[in-house]
Amino acid sequence: MESKSTTETVIASDVEITGNIKAKSPVQLHGKLTGDLDCEGDVTIGSQAAIKGNLTCNSSSVAGSANGNITARDRIQLLATAKVHGDIKAKRLVVEEGVTYVGRSEVSATPPAAS
Repeated sequence: MESKSTTETVIASDVEITGNIKAKSPVQLHGKLTGDLDCEGDVTIGSQAAIKGNLTCNSSSVAGSANGNITARDRIQLLATAKVHGDIKAKRLVVEEGVTYVGRSEVSATPPAAS
């Protein structure tokens, strides 16, 4: 019998991945990813993390570096240490003071369509 759990994938700070990642469960990225991350759950980008590629998820909290577009079905939170270069689309957006952000944003009550 299969049990439903909230297993979370954690990519440690000493890990570097080149390639695309597709996940159903939440993902915490503390290392480096060169490629796209497509996650049905929530994604946390740690303060030392860096992603060079597009991110698609339910919700995202970004404290590190993201160079690519971010699309969230619900919410994107950019923490003070975040450096984002790319377009963002979400139902809700939270931006703390101190964020470096270069790109366009689209915030709408209607969930964004997957690209």
